[in-house]
Amino acid sequence: MSPVEIACDESGSEGENLLGGETDVFAHAGVRLSPEHARACVREIRDRIGSPAEEYKANHLLREKNRAVLEWLLDPAGPLAGRGHVHLTDKTFFAVRAAVTLLADDGTDAMARTLHRAGPAAFGAARWAFFLAAFTSVLRLKPRRGVTTSPEEFFALVGDLAATPGEAGEILGLFRGGAERVAAYRARLASEPGLVPVLDPLVPAVIHTVRHWSADGTPVALVHDEQLALTAERVLQLKATLGHRLADVRFVDSRSDARVQIADFLAGVARRIASDDLNGRGDSRLTGLLESFVDADSVWDGLSR
Repeated sequence: MSPVEIACDESGSEGENLLGGETDVFAHAGVRLSPEHARACVREIRDRIGSPAEEYKANHLLREKNRAVLEWLLDPAGPLAGRGHVHLTDKTFFAVRAAVTLLADDGTDAMARTLHRAGPAAFGAARWAFFLAAFTSVLRLKPRRGVTTSPEEFFALVGDLAATPGEAGEILGLFRGGAERVAAYRARLASEPGLVPVLDPLVPAVIHTVRHWSADGTPVALVHDEQLALTAERVLQLKATLGHRLADVRFVDSRSDARVQIADFLAGVARRIASDDLNGRGDSRLTGLLESFVDADSVWDGLSR
């Protein structure tokens, strides 16, 4: 069976920097368009917006004066209907889920969702933020400036928070036995330079993108915007994880492929719409239009909440 080409791009990528960065949402988009269809779509967007800019980005579509163009692009009868897909990652929720998966025996998404929702109130917003920063710090061999926490300090903090009454404290209590898993993970990071960090949402998002487009058994060939985080080693790991579903990965400059430009538009507007929704300033019309594109397995606690 011949593979189908899916053009991809992302928005909000900051690697393992999940907290306190420039963005609170990561979006990875894939579109299934012919080159001719994509070029026609780009021309239509340019004609409708009428800007003299040489290269259009998502920000052009997000301007209030271009609202009608954005709604046309996302409309169920629009050019991307059935041809676009977005995997969303709430970066804070991603960090919480990583903590539950790594530190708790038999940790589940339901447990992560409970902790994500209850944590700020149970521990206090500042203490909760410090805990998450400490967790992300302890999983990085070279932490960024800011919170630098040793494993011993982190698990002492876990013990303190576990004494808090309620579900959140009970879940933190399950983390006490995670020290050996953290030590093993840090040892792998030191010995395997190509290891995909558990705090980087890019590779999981790519996996979900491929699974979406190969659900009917058709293998997928990705045409992806140039992305330094998708190293040769990580592409090999993707192929090992996805097997026959992933036929190839090819990197291009988005300016040279209209399909990738459309994926860039979709990822960028999805990230902004989702971030607005996450922060209580969502636009119900745009949120509703976006929902049809969003992967059901997104790392998300918004939109359809």
